[in-house]
Amino acid sequence: MAIDWWYGLLGGGLIGLSATVLLAFNGRIAGISGMVNGVMTFASAESWRWIFLAGMLGGGAVYEYVLAPKPTPTYGFTPITMIIAGFLVGFGTRMGNGCTSGHGVCGLGRLSVRSLVAVISFMVAGFVTVFVTRHVLG
Repeated sequence: MAIDWWYGLLGGGLIGLSATVLLAFNGRIAGISGMVNGVMTFASAESWRWIFLAGMLGGGAVYEYVLAPKPTPTYGFTPITMIIAGFLVGFGTRMGNGCTSGHGVCGLGRLSVRSLVAVISFMVAGFVTVFVTRHVLG
């Protein structure tokens, strides 16, 4: 479709806008791993985290079930594979002091050198993974 790139542009703009609004009005960074970690405390002062996460899930659901021009592709991964992958991602975000959303969207926007190093590391790891899975193993 000729307008597919608009969806990416709009989505990226909305992510940047939400991160900017959260930082400007709450003084908080929209890193998802830190946000989920803070939700686990169940403190009333952290209720904004629940609202932000509910908005993310709700926005995804509205897109998928109301706005999407075609169904989102699914892949045949087994539940155990998804669980193991989830734990690996969680381990990596704790090890890297943040996830790709925190470092890439929020950290780079604040000109954080630590986030720049993290994003470069994420990208290099992604490039190597794609190369190995498609050209060495595939």
